[in-house]
Amino acid sequence: MTAEQYLAARLRRALAEDPRTTELGVRVTVRGDHVLLSGDVACAERRDELEAVIHDVAPELTVLDDVKVTPVGEPEGREELR
Repeated sequence: MTAEQYLAARLRRALAEDPRTTELGVRVTVRGDHVLLSGDVACAERRDELEAVIHDVAPELTVLDDVKVTPVGEPEGREELR
C-alpha cells in the first residue's frame, strides 16, 4: 500500500466514525495534496460536514467535492405494478 492509500483509508475511517457524518458510502481518493470525495448523501448539511471532518483530520489537503445531494423521502403518488 502507498502512503496515499493509507491516508485515504484513514480519512474513510474518520468519515465513518465521526458522529457528524457516520458516512460509509462516500468514496475517498487521495492524489498528492488533494482529496476527492465522491458519492451521494441525503442533504447539503451532510456534504458540508464531510469536508469539515476531512479538514479536521488532514488540514493540509485540498478537498475536491464531487458529492451529490440525493434527498431521501417518502415516495410520492402510487406505484403501479404490471
